[in-house]
Amino acid sequence: MFAELLQYMLSGLTIGAIYALAGLGFSIIYNASHVINFAQGEFIMVGGMASATLTASGVPLPLAILIGCGGAMLVGVLVAKFAVERARNASTVTLIIITIGASIFLRGIAELIWGKDFKRLDAFSGETPIQVLGASMQPQSLWVVGTAGVLIVAIGLFFNKTLTGKAILATSHNRLAAQLVGIDVKRVVLASFALSAALGAIGGAVVAPITFSYTEMGIMLGLKGFTAAVLGGLGHGPGAVAGGLIVGVAEALGAGYISSAYKDAVAFVIILAVLLFMPNGLFGKRGTERV
Repeated sequence: MFAELLQYMLSGLTIGAIYALAGLGFSIIYNASHVINFAQGEFIMVGGMASATLTASGVPLPLAILIGCGGAMLVGVLVAKFAVERARNASTVTLIIITIGASIFLRGIAELIWGKDFKRLDAFSGETPIQVLGASMQPQSLWVVGTAGVLIVAIGLFFNKTLTGKAILATSHNRLAAQLVGIDVKRVVLASFALSAALGAIGGAVVAPITFSYTEMGIMLGLKGFTAAVLGGLGHGPGAVAGGLIVGVAEALGAGYISSAYKDAVAFVIILAVLLFMPNGLFGKRGTERV
């Protein structure tokens, strides 16, 4: 019984780490621009598809991930520059529709480039299961959790130790005050989209050996990342990370103890409950947003 529970927990933490990265991406962009970017899932897809395609062509894995990350960052900047920035003064609903449109557009472009076939990326360090107190896990799961942990720590250091990170923080607290002290808010928004895209792309690359890569993979990962961001408190970075892990574990437990047919429904039940009973999330406070 304990081994079974542990198995579900390990599986949940693995996929929850990807939801955490996606949720953190939502929070970074929301803080910098107050835009909810529903194209976040496509950044994950670009990273996964590019890495799988390039490695299949003989490109070394680290270089393939780096190229995929760079491509996703370029896509993020283009979305910010030509979609979000041009509608800066539009209503929240309009901006949401714009990002959904950008998501659909990016999936269409991806299908033209890669087709609809699944792309396989080999596990980074073999596929021999690791036994943990009666449960088993793939070595790739350690890569997923470890990479997510390193990225989350790196993002924390970036915001607290670099001028660009502090500029994003300043913009999140008070956009007008940031402009008055000389911060280029437009550049901050572009940087936030690029950073968010990089997080998504790396997450897509490390999870690809487990889930495979295909052009539609970003839809559910993006929506569950949004659930994580809302659960933690939209705009609250650490809360988004915690939210992602909670959603991942809840999803795994629901699939294991109820039915795998309802796996995807768990995230939507969570987001409905949060919106109804805790609209500011677990860690959010009304009127304040923090990375």
